[in-house]
Amino acid sequence: MDGVLTCDVSLSPALAVGQPRDEFSQWVALPEEVLAGACEEFLQRRQENAELRRENAELKQLAGYWKAMHARAVQREAKLTEELQAARGEIRQLQDKLFGRKSERAGRRDRSNQLEDPQEPAKPARRRGQQPGRPGPGRRDYAHLPAVEEFVELPEDQHCCPQCGQPRRPMSDTEDSEQLEIEVRAHRRVIRRRRNEATCQCPDQPRTLTAPAPPKLIPKSRLGMSVWVHLLLEKFCLHRPMERTLAALELSGLPLSAGTVTGGLRRLEPLFAGIYQALMDRQVASDFSQADETRWLVFVEREGKQGYRWWLWVFLSDEVVVFRLDPSRSHEVPERHFPKEARLVLMVDRYSAYKAMVQVKQGGIVLVFCWAHVRRDFAEVGKGWRCVKRCRPCRNNATANWPMTNSASPAEKRCKASKSIGRVWSILSTIRGCRWTTTVRNAKSAARPWDGRTTTVQARSGVAVWP
Repeated sequence: MDGVLTCDVSLSPALAVGQPRDEFSQWVALPEEVLAGACEEFLQRRQENAELRRENAELKQLAGYWKAMHARAVQREAKLTEELQAARGEIRQLQDKLFGRKSERAGRRDRSNQLEDPQEPAKPARRRGQQPGRPGPGRRDYAHLPAVEEFVELPEDQHCCPQCGQPRRPMSDTEDSEQLEIEVRAHRRVIRRRRNEATCQCPDQPRTLTAPAPPKLIPKSRLGMSVWVHLLLEKFCLHRPMERTLAALELSGLPLSAGTVTGGLRRLEPLFAGIYQALMDRQVASDFSQADETRWLVFVEREGKQGYRWWLWVFLSDEVVVFRLDPSRSHEVPERHFPKEARLVLMVDRYSAYKAMVQVKQGGIVLVFCWAHVRRDFAEVGKGWRCVKRCRPCRNNATANWPMTNSASPAEKRCKASKSIGRVWSILSTIRGCRWTTTVRNAKSAARPWDGRTTTVQARSGVAVWP
């Protein structure tokens, strides 16, 4: 304003018309005071407005700051919630591994290993024992067992009539019945070898001849072949500890020393080397095999190895099962088991050692992975994170098909995968046991989906290969 006060003063019509001159002069004499008050009030309003604007800007800044802090808190809460759910899921998985059922065969009341939605109606329980409408099992035939006849006579007081005293005449027929008995009896086999003396005088001929001794499994051993057969069957066929076997023999009247039996088994081991090699050759000649390994404690000191943990490897084909005990779990064990020119399909779990085999890298051995391990992953996820057990789209549409899009939720993916595994198992259960004719070259196309028109399907032990 440059030091000049301006104010628009308009006279009231009442002053302009009908009011005395003196009153008008009083109003005209007051413009400076009115202007000064108006300017002072204007400046005050202007300062208040500036303060309000500044306060409004500060509040906007605070509002933006707290909005950002709230967004960060929401993100942090979501992250912590996700971590909490993951931790709870891991805790449930660990609790299931520690306290849950070790067997994957689900009982009637245990649905922890099932992949289906637990809210689905359960199938009616099947009653144990004989089912209504089914024929009952017949008695087993034991005609192959040797028969020992036993005649039971009448008591002495019943041989005669109690009234007249006349004797009762025995009849030609008998009333027969059978009972199964077991006779476990240890005995001493006394061998008496006959000796013959010559009656002639021929020169250069022995005067006395003795019958040859019967062959023994272990020379100079008192234990006969039947004892060693019994010990081998108890240990390697029935898997009974040798201590219990020796205790059972002692109850039968044949006490044996554990040292004697252990030493005898060591002397028998070389006799099985040829059979073991023949079994290995037969096993590696198969076009389909399975392999697995598990830890095995061997309390033997070995140079360069710490501890007593060894590994028991098993290689299985349609006809032969071969076990190999090795201190290593590396890929060299199955690599040494199969020849370099081997061409077959090998079913394994997802252990990386099998992928490092030279035969696998060269393409001679084609690896297929066990569906049981894939199913186990989904079962563990369902146990740890129960929220993904429910999938309403899959529950309402049991025929949901693959492939799944990226927009599918984890629950939908899990349910579809579970139902697909179930369908694969149902197909395998119907075709299991079919003849295996596919070569390794066509086995590489095993991932090709079934078109529904192929009539020849080969399957062995949980894997299907389409021609």
